[in-house]
Amino acid sequence: MLAEINTFLNDLIWGSILIYLLPLLGIFFTVSSRFVQFRYFFKMFHILKETAHDKEGHISSFQALMLSIAGRVGGGNIAGVAVAITLGGAGAVFWMWLIALVGMATSFFECSLAQLYKEKDGLDSCVYRGGPAYYATKALKQKWLGVIISILLMITFGFAFNATQSFIISTSFEASFNLPTWVSGLILTLIFGITIFGGIKRIARMSEVIVPIMALGYLLIALVVILLNIQEIPSIIYMIISEAFNPSSAIGGGIGAV
Repeated sequence: MLAEINTFLNDLIWGSILIYLLPLLGIFFTVSSRFVQFRYFFKMFHILKETAHDKEGHISSFQALMLSIAGRVGGGNIAGVAVAITLGGAGAVFWMWLIALVGMATSFFECSLAQLYKEKDGLDSCVYRGGPAYYATKALKQKWLGVIISILLMITFGFAFNATQSFIISTSFEASFNLPTWVSGLILTLIFGITIFGGIKRIARMSEVIVPIMALGYLLIALVVILLNIQEIPSIIYMIISEAFNPSSAIGGGIGAV
């Protein structure tokens, strides 16, 4: 019964609502902001040069970026692409590119709202708290909505996302190195515990080291695969463009992107 309800809600929200709503919102934010993701693209690199090492309790712009990437990049970036191509063929890649471009504007507004309506932590004047629950409460004046968002975020990030990522890691190590899942699970728990209980500053410091390694490794592997198949690139690009406007490609790309 519970599985059926979960399947119904998943199909309804992800398959019938968000797959259309998120791209449309991305287009709206892109146009209304006069293509903010492109106008401020190079400014991003200038901001990254700024540091906060001389400001007690603050993190640098680079650390903030690493925290953001750490929260956005994961197993879904690999699995989502595979699912999209399986469902929609090569043309799905085109729609993932497009949705990613307009989705940058949505992300910009999300982050801006979080900054506008954040609050200082009463226990530490250098620590701020913010996010959807805060701007739902303060901007929309709907405290009940903020409470619901908080509960859903605690369930999602406290259990679902972490469970998925740890499952992928532990089963991958078991399949590749014959390492029992309980061993890798214990190691992950210790590492995450040491990091998380150190607060945002320790999380930022860890992200500053780990995320660049992860990102560079990801890009390096992708580059190696491309170079090993360099002769296929023209035909792949042609396939992506030529198949892009099939209905199944658009649906597959939308599912992979969201």
